[in-house]
Amino acid sequence: MSKKQVLVTGACGEIGQALIQGLAQRGGYHIVTSDLAPLPKSIQPYVSEHFQGDMLNKTKLFYDYDFEVIYHLAAFLSSKAESMPEEAHKVNVEGTMQLLLLAAYKSEKKSRAVQFFFPSSIAAHGLPDAKTKTAVGCIKEDEWLRPHTMYGANKLYCEDLGNYFSRYYGQRHLEPEPPVMLDFRALRFPGLVSAFTLPSGGTSDYGPEMLHAAAQGKAYACFVRADASLPFMAMPDAVKSIFMLMDAPRPAISQSVYNVSAFSQTAAEFRQRALQAFPGAQISFEPNLLRQGIVDSWPADVDDALARRDWGWQPDYDVDRFFEVYFLPEIRKRYGK
Repeated sequence: MSKKQVLVTGACGEIGQALIQGLAQRGGYHIVTSDLAPLPKSIQPYVSEHFQGDMLNKTKLFYDYDFEVIYHLAAFLSSKAESMPEEAHKVNVEGTMQLLLLAAYKSEKKSRAVQFFFPSSIAAHGLPDAKTKTAVGCIKEDEWLRPHTMYGANKLYCEDLGNYFSRYYGQRHLEPEPPVMLDFRALRFPGLVSAFTLPSGGTSDYGPEMLHAAAQGKAYACFVRADASLPFMAMPDAVKSIFMLMDAPRPAISQSVYNVSAFSQTAAEFRQRALQAFPGAQISFEPNLLRQGIVDSWPADVDDALARRDWGWQPDYDVDRFFEVYFLPEIRKRYGK
């Protein structure tokens, strides 16, 4: 039986590494990857081919492959995108556009819908201030879609692009027998935390950064207020949600974009967990105006009822299991504490 060809862009990132390990455990995949960086040794055995360099200059090479699934993870993250908005737009939007065109072409040529996974973000939402954020609480997919960041604007637009290419590209849906279109599916992720890769400087990384510093006996100045709150998810649950969504039969999918979440935490609650695990940890709060503003615009929690209803989403790690079973044991091993 031939292996299913899949493409993973942004393969060296936190989601990419975890996803590739998950694909390898499942088996039956010919995995092709792309990233600016060389592949980490931990995932090299699972990858058949790796294209290192700017994805925008590599996409034309992918037309030689018959990918059945594209996992497009490459992106400029929120804080970096604010300082380099033009570059962020190029990577986040133009890169996505090129891959959607590839998937649309291959879907029509093979008369088989190429699956396209896009990791969106709670950054697609935008609340005007912390007071409103507290008042509205848990929000649904179609609420407060007024992003305050380049990253969030890019994510929201790419959701619309994916929906367009999978439903309306060329207005083929108007034809009596329209050709097969690509199958675009996206998840709006909360802050994702991996026990096996270091935080990459994202705006939601204040929690894991705090715990990694505490485990090493280093002082940490948190860049948001103690009351700052965001939804979070363990990386294994992120990979689980991707596979569950992509495995769901098309008739079960009522929309292209779903919220998923597991638990919410304030920076103060992360600090308390750090002190419980590593007594004497030195953690202060020195809010950065820009990053605090971004966090205040993101929801404190999201409603993922549609994912639970349509394809049975349920996280394995609530807040206690996340800390006690997954995250803290692994960073203790890492730092010998």
